[in-house]
Amino acid sequence: MLRTLWDAGFPAYVVGGGLRDTLLGRPTTDWDLATAALPEQTAGLFDDAAYENRFGTVAVRRGGQEYEITTFRSDHDYADFRRPHRVEFGTSLEADLARRDFTMNALAWGAPDAAADPALVDPFGGRADIASRLVRAVGDADRRFEEDALRMLRAVRFAATLGFEIEPATLAAIRDHAPLVAHLSGERIAVELGKILAVPRPSVGLRLLADTGVLMHVSPDLAAQRGIGQNKTAGEDLWDHTLRTVDAAADRPVVRLAALLHDIGKPATAADGHFYHHETVGAELAAALLDRLHVPRSTVVAVTRLIREHMFRYVTTWGDSAVRRFIAKVGPDAIDDLFALREADNEGSGVPRDADGLAELRARIDAELAAGPVLDRSSLAIDGADLMNELGLPAGPALGRILAALVERVVDEPQLNDRPTLMLLARDLAARDATDAGR
Repeated sequence: MLRTLWDAGFPAYVVGGGLRDTLLGRPTTDWDLATAALPEQTAGLFDDAAYENRFGTVAVRRGGQEYEITTFRSDHDYADFRRPHRVEFGTSLEADLARRDFTMNALAWGAPDAAADPALVDPFGGRADIASRLVRAVGDADRRFEEDALRMLRAVRFAATLGFEIEPATLAAIRDHAPLVAHLSGERIAVELGKILAVPRPSVGLRLLADTGVLMHVSPDLAAQRGIGQNKTAGEDLWDHTLRTVDAAADRPVVRLAALLHDIGKPATAADGHFYHHETVGAELAAALLDRLHVPRSTVVAVTRLIREHMFRYVTTWGDSAVRRFIAKVGPDAIDDLFALREADNEGSGVPRDADGLAELRARIDAELAAGPVLDRSSLAIDGADLMNELGLPAGPALGRILAALVERVVDEPQLNDRPTLMLLARDLAARDATDAGR
């Protein structure tokens, strides 16, 4: 694609994260190009091009991969701390690089035309900062973050994902401008938070968010964990426990989010050294935060269920029916994630991952699941239509109560789950319900 642009007489360069990762020796599929060609001119050079947005980006798909080609530009009027109100297309590569966030991303490799040899263009010392493993703002750090407050979260994310340090002046500017995060959309925050949680040690980025004050403007409830003591690891507070738990959690988005938020209810429920019902309060606070971040509803439901159930207590005297009730309460589809969260919580508390009889309970759950237990109405040998047809019961709350009672009986005694037996039980339940209604 560079050659196509060069042959048409346009300067063209590889820019951005793909070039940075190449210099770091990291694999990348993120290839962006910048050119002096206007979007319409770029689109005219490629049969499979699509002009995407007002910022001058043309998408070209080749070999199953999408490349973005953007016209050199400069940004103006960042009045909302989120995005430029207008852009100006230009012909200057240096002006284009000057508007970028960090020096490691303000690099280009290419040529002004087909006659010139491709070369690295590095006007802000990005290659040296990459070698020194530094995240440094391009030019005036205050201005960069006032232009787009998301750059503060990106700085933290790059530090966490690349193993870089944030250069002192850039770090100080993040602290000074942390309140601007309040202007960001929930979706943009969620994307960066998700990337931080996906690294091998999310605590690196999370601690930076807290230390710079950014966390306070993402989640005051999480920020409130700092300084709250609990009887876990000596010398560490609740926030330290949360960070340990996230680092110990399985690298699955729902589990990592649940690990981050599993104790979000503790500051609000702290009393006399205890955190009464913090899992219930925490599930509500987590749901409110995730909704504000516009996280998909299915993820909100999954995460809050894990938070609500993570304080379960197993004792070896549980009968098989108690194990089945536990499975039904949690949901078979959430068992793996719940155990992953509990194991991480244990490690974050300084105890063995399988403490509290987790291995034994898991073995018993696996045995029950292998037997195909009845856990809800869908597995009963009869359904509501059967009861209406054979017993003449009308649709309504009474029918629902009878079906729920049948599920309870079959969870206790799986051998009852055959059609004739359930019909007899349902007939008896219906008679009782009618008698109770007539009193």
